[in-house]
Amino acid sequence: MNSSTLYAFFGIAAALFVAELTDKDAFLLLAVSAKVKARVAFLAGATAFVLTTTLFVGAGSLLLTVVPVAWVRLAGGAVMLGYGGWQARGLVGYRTVEEEESRVERSGTALGAFLTLVASLAFLDITVYATEVLTVVLVSKYSDLLFVFTAVCTGLIAATAFETALGNRLGRLLTPRRLRVVSAAVFLALGVAILVSGA
Repeated sequence: MNSSTLYAFFGIAAALFVAELTDKDAFLLLAVSAKVKARVAFLAGATAFVLTTTLFVGAGSLLLTVVPVAWVRLAGGAVMLGYGGWQARGLVGYRTVEEEESRVERSGTALGAFLTLVASLAFLDITVYATEVLTVVLVSKYSDLLFVFTAVCTGLIAATAFETALGNRLGRLLTPRRLRVVSAAVFLALGVAILVSGA
């Protein structure tokens, strides 16, 4: 891997790491990590993100066969700005996160918590789609799907490890309101970056 490829890899991983830390499913991981074993939460998060990344890298590849790259990037930047704006105004609700957290708590066994958390995180990841839009935009920029998949998974799994460790230690101190403010700033910045740089 040459230096520009390595730089791109870590740039993608870092962007997804930051985006994931402020996405809705991060709130679920932070909350659940205070209540279930950290390794169960981490493995569930990593599994869910590998599954959804596979789905969205494939979807991005298919989308690019019918939609011009410039349109994908423009739409991706606009979605990031819109999501950041919704976050800033408090329009992205967190009732779903609380419902999913309750499902995980009721699951009983470690295996039940793992499977429920994988399903909950995949559901939130697919329905919230902020990091997924970023993944599709990255597929439009880089032609190597395995490269994008690996870089995105690296960022998401690193974020999962961080969220799990943080939630396990500080889960009760991290309020949805505080996290929402940070989330809004991150997605607004990502949207501007995509639109300005043609990411």
